[in-house]
Amino acid sequence: MAYPVHRLRRLRQSESLRRLIRETRVSVDQLVMPLFVRPGANIRMAIPSMPGQFQLSIDQLVRECQELRDLRIPAVLLFGIPQSKDERAGGAYTKDGIVQRAVQAIKTQVPGLSVITDVCLCAYMSHGHCGVIQREKGEGRRGKGKATSRAPRPSPLAPEQGVVIDHDATLELLAKTAVSHARSGADLVAPSDMMDGRVRAIRQALDAAGLTGTPIMSYAAKYASSLYGPFREAVDSTPAFGDRKSYQMDPANVEEALREVAADLEEGADIVIIKPALAYLDVIVRVKQRFGQPVAAFNVSGEYAMVKAAAARGWLMERATWFEMLLAMRRAGADLLITYWAKDAAKLLRER
Repeated sequence: MAYPVHRLRRLRQSESLRRLIRETRVSVDQLVMPLFVRPGANIRMAIPSMPGQFQLSIDQLVRECQELRDLRIPAVLLFGIPQSKDERAGGAYTKDGIVQRAVQAIKTQVPGLSVITDVCLCAYMSHGHCGVIQREKGEGRRGKGKATSRAPRPSPLAPEQGVVIDHDATLELLAKTAVSHARSGADLVAPSDMMDGRVRAIRQALDAAGLTGTPIMSYAAKYASSLYGPFREAVDSTPAFGDRKSYQMDPANVEEALREVAADLEEGADIVIIKPALAYLDVIVRVKQRFGQPVAAFNVSGEYAMVKAAAARGWLMERATWFEMLLAMRRAGADLLITYWAKDAAKLLRER
């Protein structure tokens, strides 16, 4: 029916009517809070480019997790900041690593909260890349695998360089890391490296270790985005040379993302992540429609920082903006929302 018989705005005239016909909703049950854990005690170190976010020592992390659980947020996603780095990412899979100890503390002191661990090597590598660097024949390793300080970073004006990863060596270390996290009590492991075949390698390693019940939440379509800068500051993982374009996805491609998701699901992924979220809503839509599997949207650090910066200048209403962003991700088909606004969203939803 056409106007004037059919007037769509009739059902928009009050909040109660709008609530009755609302198609998309954000629930606290869909929220995952990313957290950064570092060595030390009683540390709550602000991250300058991510106002309101902190590097936390394990004791402070536990306190934060207790508050999140009390807000009924079901899960956290842990990122570790190690004491030292080397060219084999030893801190990623050692039994007493920062993430391993953090998981044990949370599972002991905050029962009922699910712990997801990021499985990647970049924060533990002296060069900042997500895998073992392939070198020319005869070239030795810098530092011979021992802990080293970060290599000098190139000028920001230096041309981009491709980086070649030793694929098989990297898969072995990723699988060791996932098993180590699961043995420490992680409820889900989330490989974010974007190496081909890493879901299969991790699934096989978990099963061989008797950890068949540990799900994999794979960063299936992770783009080589410019929106990761604040996160890399938070975990000190900016590459010392080159870039990550040889293993993260080209922002121009969506059909490739569908192939990546299909491969990860075939290899045993239980949940797939699209990262970033806001600029890739079309990818979320396509993935959800094509596969019908659980999809997580990662609302990344750059998306968070932009809203924070604009709100600080009075250009945007912060709460209304980020809530609209979360609604957009849900509307696109995301089942889970990995967002630095998880705590704020839980508080807002409780108020409402």
